[in-house]
Amino acid sequence: QVQLVESGGGLVQAGGSLRLSCAASGGPFSSYAMGWFRQTPGLEREFVAAINPSGGSPNHANSVKGRFIISRDNAKNTVDLQMNSLKIEDTAVYYCAAKRTSSTFYFVGQGEYDYWGQGTQVTVSS
Repeated sequence: QVQLVESGGGLVQAGGSLRLSCAASGGPFSSYAMGWFRQTPGLEREFVAAINPSGGSPNHANSVKGRFIISRDNAKNTVDLQMNSLKIEDTAVYYCAAKRTSSTFYFVGQGEYDYWGQGTQVTVSS
């Protein structure tokens, strides 16, 4: 059983930056593909970024490509999301997710993930 705890959310002005971090415990972190998703009230949870177990093949949704960067540190059991040039439409609760896999793949579907964090609020103001 993997536990995921997100941190780093908050209030930021449009154009600013935030760095989210997700700390994992309870499992062999390097055996998990990791992802970030976000959700706004009334909308479905959407894919933001994903990375494979070794840290290769980072993948980002088109809406954040060029602004957000996912990375992981398997020695520290963390996965981060660096968010730059934030827009008002980035406002959401951001969730970290983990999927146990023996592959080198990343995963973009929320149904593919086994474990979820509690979420951290990111609010971008004008």
